[in-house]
Amino acid sequence: MPDAIAAEERTDALIWRAAPFVFVVFWAGGYSFAKLGLAHIEPMTMLALRYGLAVLALLPFLFLRRPVRPRSARHWASIALTGFLIQCVYFGLAYLAMKRGMNAGTTAIIMALQPILVAAAAPLLSGTRSTPLLWLGLVLGFAGVLLVIVSGGTLGPSPLAAVALALAALGGITLATLFEKWHGMRSDPVVGGIVQYVVGFAVLLPVAWTTETMAIDWQPELVISLAYLVIANSIISVGLYIALVQRGDATRISALMYLVPPLAMIVAWAILGEKVTALALVGFALSALGVYMVGRQTGRG
Repeated sequence: MPDAIAAEERTDALIWRAAPFVFVVFWAGGYSFAKLGLAHIEPMTMLALRYGLAVLALLPFLFLRRPVRPRSARHWASIALTGFLIQCVYFGLAYLAMKRGMNAGTTAIIMALQPILVAAAAPLLSGTRSTPLLWLGLVLGFAGVLLVIVSGGTLGPSPLAAVALALAALGGITLATLFEKWHGMRSDPVVGGIVQYVVGFAVLLPVAWTTETMAIDWQPELVISLAYLVIANSIISVGLYIALVQRGDATRISALMYLVPPLAMIVAWAILGEKVTALALVGFALSALGVYMVGRQTGRG
């Protein structure tokens, strides 16, 4: 029996060690698969459909696993608020920013500010102080993101309205990260996912109804896109991100976001045939170094 318990503990430790890498890869892939699908559907319609399908995919697990459910109204409300901040504010406004004319490079740069914002605000919640090496890691990670975006030639002018929407989206994911770390209540991924996607669906379906045609061109690319976004992005990636924030340091988990633009470029090369330059690979290495430094510093704390 002790050997079985020890083996189970080792397996659990291995799973959580691999979880950050699974999260980053699946999250980064979402950009390319979303691009595949958006040629056949409008953004808010796509998000509403994605959230509805995610709820349907999770419902069987709710009855098969019988997960532990929150026992207080405060816990239920915290899950709903996190869902609103990520699914509606972050994803919804980021999609709207790109619809209003902001290109992918500028959007990625704005979203890459999240680890720095979390690092600046996290000490206010935890009472700990950030070290100079941690800030150096954050700066190196951001510099790596800049190299990747500049290497792709995707930066350009964006309408002020789109910039405002992107900044609000950045605020959404930052607040969600800090809020999850602050309230300290862990949620079952199935229950949390269903609540989050019900909130996202309920909010964004009326937005799509009033602002878009809701026309859907059911092509194979759209089916593949939705399958990836629902399973890999919505269920696995978002669930892992929240679980990692609940289990660990918010700054370290947020720093993983630095790896998303470089990895997204590599996935775009594999899926869409987009070019990857030598400068982009240098940027990827710099981002990886920054994430490693942040992980070392927060691990010591």
